[in-house]
Order: sequence, then C-alpha cells, then structure tokens
Amino acid sequence: MLVHVHDALLENEDRHGHLLPAPPSSLLERPTMAWYHRVPAPKLPAEQRRARMEGLWIKCDGCGEIIYKQDVEKNLEVCPKCDEHFPLPVRKRLDLVLDPGTFTEHDVGLESTDPLQFTDSRKYKERIKSSQKSAGEGEAFLSGTGRIAGREVSIGSFHFNFMGGSMGSVVGEKVTRVFERATDRRIPAIVFSASGGARMQEAIFSLMQMAKSSAALARFRHVQKPYVSVLLDPTTGGVAASFAFLGDVILAEPRALIGFAGPRVIEQTIRQKLPEGFQRSEFLLKHGMIDAIVHRKQMRDRLAQLLGLLA
Repeated sequence: MLVHVHDALLENEDRHGHLLPAPPSSLLERPTMAWYHRVPAPKLPAEQRRARMEGLWIKCDGCGEIIYKQDVEKNLEVCPKCDEHFPLPVRKRLDLVLDPGTFTEHDVGLESTDPLQFTDSRKYKERIKSSQKSAGEGEAFLSGTGRIAGREVSIGSFHFNFMGGSMGSVVGEKVTRVFERATDRRIPAIVFSASGGARMQEAIFSLMQMAKSSAALARFRHVQKPYVSVLLDPTTGGVAASFAFLGDVILAEPRALIGFAGPRVIEQTIRQKLPEGFQRSEFLLKHGMIDAIVHRKQMRDRLAQLLGLLA
C-alpha cells in the first residue's frame, strides 16, 4: 500500500522560489503489516475428502433426527432418540446373542450358480459377484452352531444387504441344514429372518426351497426341541410364507415390516386404504400373529429365557 502525498510536497518551493528536493522514497512507500498469518489448509484429493465425510451422520426414519453415526453404532444400531431399529450386520447380530467365542460357521463353501442362465439388465452371475463384493459374504444367509447361556443351538441369520436377503437354492439349502443339524444333535433351532422373499433369478428353483425347508422343519419336530423364529425388518414373500411363521415361538423386533405382499400391492389389489401401522410388528402382535416384540438389547436374555423354559 502506498502513501500518496500531494504534488506540492514533491515539488515544494522555498521563499526564494528554489525547488526543494523530494522526500525519500522510504517515507512514501510503507507496506501495511497484517496482524495475522494465514496458513493454507492442505489440499486433499476429492476421493479422500468424500471418504472423510461419508457416513458421519444418518437421518432416523422414525423421528427424523440427524444423528451422529458413531452414537448409533455404540447403541447396537438403534436410534438413541426414538429406539428405531436400523439394520444390523449379520455377524454382529450373531455375536450379540451368542456366548462369546462359541459360534462355528457351517456350509461355508455353498455358493449360488446360474442354472437358468438368467439375464435381465445384468447377468445373474454378475449380480452374485457384485453382492459378494459389496456385502462381504458369500450368500444371503449365515448359518452355524453356537451357545446361548451355555446351551448349544443351531442358528442362522439372513443378510438383507445381499440381494435383499432373497432365498435362492443355496439359501434354502442352508436353512434346511440349520434344521437338519438341530435334528441330528437334538438341540434347539433359531432363525433370524430378513428377506424380500424368493429370488426371482432362480424361478421355480427358489420356490422349491419353501417346501424343502418346511419339510426339514417338520422332521425336526420329532426331536421335541424348540424352534424360535425371529422376524426382522423386513420379512416378506416366500420366507414369511414358509419357515418364518412356523416357529414354536415367534419374536419380532420393534416396527419390523412383516407380511407376504407389501402394503402398496395390497392397497392396489383390494382398492382400500389399509389401517395405520398395517403389517408392522405391533399390529401383528395385537392380532395374534406373533408372540412378543423384543428390543434388540434384550434379545439375548429373552432367547436364553425361552431356551431355559422349552429346551
């Protein structure tokens, strides 16, 4: 910044009319000193900037609040404001209900094939590979054995993030083996269901799994051990129409969507407005379709109580 001086100062005259020398340039040019020093922030690549911000906050569908994701994870994927239950990773769910270190996974090598060479907008094989990569699991169902309060159980859980938890040939086989292991070992069976129903890419092969799993469950009845079915959000289609609703005791998480067809399809078919909360677990409990609604934090204790009474 320059300090401007009137021309008279530059060309001033004395009383005799002689010009005086101009003032030194150091008096005319005085740089302004800033009282702070700005340090530029390091520039990160766009990918890293998105990764740092992605997923830090989530919006609760129940109360509409914006919640810090870390708080939700610490609360077992349950909203700390309104108790809305978010999806829980399948392995974390089994760790939640089983005694620590007791889970042994079975049927690891079973993976879906493409018997019909099915193609829609993408090839079925490509969808399988994509789901395996994004979900981190080989299939939509995880099965094995473990212990709850010291009692051995045959247990399985659907993984909804794998093609909507749809039931194809491999999922049906894994569910069947849950009941067959329980029959052979004469132990209780527990299945956590979260599925959109039969897998359309396998057509009749997926529909056959309803009969196969239900037949294995019928054979399991002869050992007179309990089968506890836990319905998660959502449980629909062929899964709801088979083994999910055949439990000796049927539990559900709060506000889980449970039914065969979705509410919108039913409304379009019967041309009537459905009641408030239709097909939610609270509605089903009121009408006698399930036995109890259990909060995720209480699920392990409730299962241990049921096994103590029935097993």
